[in-house]
Amino acid sequence: MAHHRTTTDVLIVGAGPVGLSAAAELRRHGVHCRLVDRLPARLPYAKAVGIQPRTLELWDRMGLVRAVLEAAVPLRGQLTYVDGREQGRVELVMPPEVPYGFAALPQYETERLLEQYVARMGTVIERGTELVSFTQDRDGVTARLRTATGAEEELRVPYLIGCDGAHSIVRKTLGLSYRGGAFQEEYMLGDVVADWDMPAGYGIRSSRRAADGSTGDVLVCIPLPGAGRYRMSMRLPPDLSGARGASPVAPDGVAHGPQGGRTPGLADLQAVVDRLAPRPVRLSGLRWSSVFRISHRIVDHYGRGRVFVAGDAAHIHPPTGAQGMNTGVQDACNLAWKLALVVRREAEPALLGTYDAERRPVGEEVVGRTVRHALRGIEADPEDRKTLLLREAQLLVGHRGGPLSGAAYGPEEAPQAGDRAPDCAGLTTPVAAYPLRLLDVLRGRPGHVVLLYGSDGAELARAAAAARATGGLPAVVILAAGADESAGSGDPSVPVYRDAAGEFGRLYLPDGATGLVVRPDGQLGARFPLAGTAAALRGYLRALSVRQDTLLRDPVVA
Repeated sequence: MAHHRTTTDVLIVGAGPVGLSAAAELRRHGVHCRLVDRLPARLPYAKAVGIQPRTLELWDRMGLVRAVLEAAVPLRGQLTYVDGREQGRVELVMPPEVPYGFAALPQYETERLLEQYVARMGTVIERGTELVSFTQDRDGVTARLRTATGAEEELRVPYLIGCDGAHSIVRKTLGLSYRGGAFQEEYMLGDVVADWDMPAGYGIRSSRRAADGSTGDVLVCIPLPGAGRYRMSMRLPPDLSGARGASPVAPDGVAHGPQGGRTPGLADLQAVVDRLAPRPVRLSGLRWSSVFRISHRIVDHYGRGRVFVAGDAAHIHPPTGAQGMNTGVQDACNLAWKLALVVRREAEPALLGTYDAERRPVGEEVVGRTVRHALRGIEADPEDRKTLLLREAQLLVGHRGGPLSGAAYGPEEAPQAGDRAPDCAGLTTPVAAYPLRLLDVLRGRPGHVVLLYGSDGAELARAAAAARATGGLPAVVILAAGADESAGSGDPSVPVYRDAAGEFGRLYLPDGATGLVVRPDGQLGARFPLAGTAAALRGYLRALSVRQDTLLRDPVVA
C-alpha cells in the first residue's frame, strides 16, 4: 500500500453538487481539500433539477451565479390538471426585494459549473477513486482509498466529509442511524421533448381520479433548458413492473433513486403520457430514462468526531418542491466556514458541534414537509400562499434560538440573529453611477462582515474601530438615507454605502443606529445597538469558540 504524505486539510467523499459545494466553500476560505468520487465521469441524468432562490444567493456570494443564470431556465409556475381539466395555476413570483426566482438546471450541468469553479482554485475531482474504509482518533482521520488503477493509498487528514449519497459508506462506518421508510410505488423518469403548446417555464402536474375519488395516476413535467424539453416522472405501470420483476433492493435496504434492471423506452413513456397529459402530445428526443424509488430517512446526528455527513448521506425524501439538492448545498455551506475557522486554528473544535445543531432541525423539517406534500399535496400546509412560497424557496430557513444566535434586538418582526440576511437594493456610493444590492457589497468576501447602520459619523467611526479591535472583523457602513454626506467611519479602509432608496431601513427595521453580523453562509450572526458593538461582537466570537489569540480575517486562497 502506498503511503501518501500531503497537506490536505479535508477529504471530501462524493463529487455531486453537495461535495462540490463543500469543496468550493472550503477553497474560498483558504482550506486545502481533496475531492474523490468513485464514478469515472458525471452521470448524464437530470436527477436534481430545481434550484431555489436561496441557493442562487449563496452562489452569488461565491461569484458563481452568473454562470448558473446563463445555463438555467426560469421556473415560472405550475399548472395543475385533474381528469384533463385545469384546476389551478401557481405563479412562482418572489417579492421584489428577493434578487432571484426559481430556476431549472439539470444536475449534470450544475456539477459541471461547480467543477469548473473548484478547478480554478486548484481542486480537481479524483475520479474512479473510492473510499474503502477509515478510522479516526483524537488527532485526525486515516482513510484508505482505492484509485482507478486499483492501487490503494492511505491518507491522513484532520477532517472528512461524506457527501456520498443515500448509500453512504461514511454514514455506515460512523454507525449513524438512518431512520425512515420507503414509498411502495415505483416511478419512471425520462428526459424528453414534448411538442405541445403549454406555456414555457411552467411545470405540469396532471392526474386522474380513481373510482373511489383518490388520486390514481400522476404525471409531473418539469421544464429543462432546450426547446420543449422536460423531465417527466410518472408511476411505473403494473405491466412494466411485472415485466421487470421486483426491483432489487440495495444491500443496505435503502430503496432510493434510480434502480437497476430494465430501462423504460420512449414508447413506455408515451403510453402513460397518452393517458394522462391534458392534451395530445408526441414525445421525442429521449436522452435518458430510469426507474426509481423514493424513501424518506434522516440520520440521528450529522457527524461524529472529525467526520461529517451532508446531503443525501444525511437525509433523503420525496423530490416534491425540489428541496433535496438545495438543502444539501446549504448543509455544505454551513459546515465549510466553520471547518475553515477550526482548520486555520482561529476557532476551537467545539464550533463544529453547531453544524448538527443548526442543520439537523432543517433536515427534519424538510423531510416531514416533503412527505406531507407527496401524500396530500402542497395544500396539506395551511399557510398563506406567500409564506408557503418563501418556505419552498428556502428563504425562511433559520437558526433562531440556536447555539450561535444571541439575544434579539429591535422589533420582533425584524430580521434577527439566526435568520437569513435579506438582500436589498438601492445602495449608492459617490463614485458609482448606478445603485448596488447588498449582495454586490458582500460578493467575494468569504468571511464574516459587520454592517453598521446609522447617520452619525462619530458614532459610526467608534463602531468601526470596535469591530476592528474585536476579532479584526471587516466592517461596512450603511448610511441612513437622510444622513449628512460627510458622515462615515472616518477610516478609509471601511467602505461606505448610502441607503439611498431606504430599502435597507425598510427590510432590516433598524432600531436607531444598529449593527449586524452577516455570516459567511448569508445568515445573521448577531444584531445589536451600535453603541454596544464591542460587547456584542465579543459575545458572538465567544459563541463561535473563536480563540482570543487569533484574528478572524479573509483568507488568501493558495
